[in-house]
Amino acid sequence: MEYSGCDSPYQTLETLSHQGVLTVWLNRPDVHNAFDETMLRELTDCFETLDSQILCVVLRGKGKSFCAGVDLNWMKSASLNSYEQNYTESLLLSKCFLSIYNCPKPTLAVVHGVALGGANGLLSACDLAYCTDDATFSLSEVKIGIVPACISPYVIKRVGEYGAKELMLTGKRIRGKEAEHFRLVNKSVPAEILEDTLGEVIALLRTSGPKAMSQCKTLIHEVANHLSLMEAYDYTARMIADLRASEEGQEGMNAFLEKRKPNWVK
Repeated sequence: MEYSGCDSPYQTLETLSHQGVLTVWLNRPDVHNAFDETMLRELTDCFETLDSQILCVVLRGKGKSFCAGVDLNWMKSASLNSYEQNYTESLLLSKCFLSIYNCPKPTLAVVHGVALGGANGLLSACDLAYCTDDATFSLSEVKIGIVPACISPYVIKRVGEYGAKELMLTGKRIRGKEAEHFRLVNKSVPAEILEDTLGEVIALLRTSGPKAMSQCKTLIHEVANHLSLMEAYDYTARMIADLRASEEGQEGMNAFLEKRKPNWVK
């Protein structure tokens, strides 16, 4: 299903599907795309209900910034909530990040302006992340007496334990190139070539088998998080055997041997 601009079914997101690429824009530019309960619910729904024809999903922000983290008005109301209310609302955060991380399609975050607090959970849950050199990142929750709890599984996966300690304990602000150094993003580039960089990555994804990419995400997740070497010994052998026998696998191998492009490459 394709949405464009005001045809988007969401209040806080704008979505556009074009040639298999679904771009999801955080669309609260007046507050630098700070997220509230509605945005979290809508992001979760968006990533959990993708059309099967989508090749990849690009997450970015409208206006001057990618995302300024949690909406201050929502934070203010949360400070008055009971423990159970805070727990329930915090689960919305966890569910949103997990829905992005578990998305069967490749996901790419494109960051400009600021990525503050929870915004780093959004970009870290994506498979790939790119930013402008002048983008600003901060995990400053400790400055207000809390911690970046719900985003931590994804940020730590990206930057590692000690990188996370430096960023989370100091709460310091860093720019694009330093974010690349920490591996918080895959690459930081000058703003004027950001779109070209994104286009080059998407062009590479277009040459990959769509089902193979989904299976590759599953493979990486299982091997990195769940399987011992002996468990992976059998799991990986079965996966490659299944894929070699699949329609896409057969087409890809035949195309390679016949020195032609596979049928998913337009």
